[in-house]
Parts: sequence; C-alpha cells; structure tokens
Amino acid sequence: MMFDKLLDFVPSIPIAEKTEVVTDWLTSTFSFLFDPLKEHFGNFMEFTTNALLAVPPVIIIVIVALLAFFITGKKLGLAVFSIVGLWLIYNQGFWEHLISTFTLVLIASVLSVVIGVPVGILMSKSKIAEAIITPILDFMQTMPAFVYLIPAVAFFGIGMVPGIFASLIFATPPTVRFTNLGIRQVSQELVEASEAFGSTGSQKLFKVELPMAKATIMAGINQTVMLALSMVVIASMIGAPGLGREVLSSLQRAQVGTGFVAGIGIVILAIIIDRFTQHVNTKNN
Repeated sequence: MMFDKLLDFVPSIPIAEKTEVVTDWLTSTFSFLFDPLKEHFGNFMEFTTNALLAVPPVIIIVIVALLAFFITGKKLGLAVFSIVGLWLIYNQGFWEHLISTFTLVLIASVLSVVIGVPVGILMSKSKIAEAIITPILDFMQTMPAFVYLIPAVAFFGIGMVPGIFASLIFATPPTVRFTNLGIRQVSQELVEASEAFGSTGSQKLFKVELPMAKATIMAGINQTVMLALSMVVIASMIGAPGLGREVLSSLQRAQVGTGFVAGIGIVILAIIIDRFTQHVNTKNN
C-alpha cells in the first residue's frame, strides 16, 4: 500500500503519444525524401522482378545449375539439388513468388553490404567510431524483428520497399561486425611492411587489409544474406510479396498444404544461396 502511494507521486509520461507526434513530424517533414524513395525504388524493384520473370524458368534453372557445378569445383551435388528444388517450386506454381522473394533478398543483401563494409572499415580505423557504432549494432540485433516493421510502415507505407527497409536494419550488423573484425585481425607485421614500402592509406587498405580479411568479410556477408532471407515471412506482414506472403496467408486460413509447400520453397532457396556464398568464399581462399 505504501509503495502504491509512492507511485502516485511519480508523474505519468505519455511516451506512446509523444512517439506518435515525433513520427508524424518526421513523416511530414521528410516526405520529400520518403515519397520519391518509395516510388522510384519500388519501381526499380518491380522492374527487376519483371525482368527475371521474363526469362523462361527453364533457362534460369539451367544457369543456376551450371553456376553451382563450377562454383563447387565441378561437383554434381549442389547442381542436382538446384535443378530438383527449383523445378519443384515451379511445378507447384510458386515460381513468381520465388522470384519476388529472391528480388527482396538480393536487393536487401546488396544494400546491406554496400552500407556495412564501409562502416566496418570506419570502425576498424577509429576507436571513437567503434565506440559509437557498437551500441547501435547491439540495438539493431537485440530488438525483435517485428519492431522494425513499425518505422518501415510509418515512413514507406506497405509493400516491398518497407520490407527492404526492415530487412536492411535486421541484416546489416553481421557485415559491419565481421568487416571490423577481419581488418583488425590482419597481421600487424604485414601492415608495417606495406608502410615500410611506402604504401598510402588506400593502397594499404585495398591491397593488404581487405584481401587478408576477405574470408572473414565473406562470412559476414553470408550471415547477412541469411538474415535477409529470414525476414521474408515477417516482411510479408506489411505487404511484401513472395513466398513469405503465401506462408502468412496459409497460416491465417489454416491451409496446411499450401503453407508447407511455400515453406519448403523458402528452405530450398535458403540452402542454394547459403551453399553459393560458402563455396564462393572457399574458392576465393
């Protein structure tokens, strides 16, 4: 009772209401940025999806199988799995959803790498930057994935663009962390030797540090791609097309068969992408 009376003296802070006010202000003030980004970026993603859909599925399956064959050192395992898995998805009528999912994962992964690698390099070169960015990465990785949907919808509405935005936040930290880690693990003797030969800062970075850290950076990129793919079903809750939408729709309608097939499609795509990135890393080393 005494504790309850003490709580009465604590002022109530309407955080939710203030957050909505701030969000509305950001949305209206920066609409000149959000609206064109949503429109043009959405058109680009739609163009990419349509371009891939214009290619006959058989040709795409053959290309993926050939790439798998040569990337794995002319082994048939991944190539056969790619043919069987992709043909199964096509046979079940989920090819268009597969392409939409692949577009989302591809663009989110590319943006994550484009942003993550330079930020990781900055962290490796500056302790101040590392001290500032590390808590932000911790925040991005510990926050539940569903929470990312709130600002995505507030700024971009519904569709594939907010799905990319949410996937970008969720998938970028591994690339940043692994890039920072890989460069910091480069032998100091090699760095000093390059400096002794008169290498500039950019030459030292691009000819010594990044090549030596390539394996670690590629491991981070692999994790980024997998995290982007894991957001497929969650992003479907805000209108992102693809296999995730079919899983969500099947869950809402209790259609076990359709949901199972769509889920198998996501698993097949995940295995193919994971094996591709792993073997590219192994081949480069």
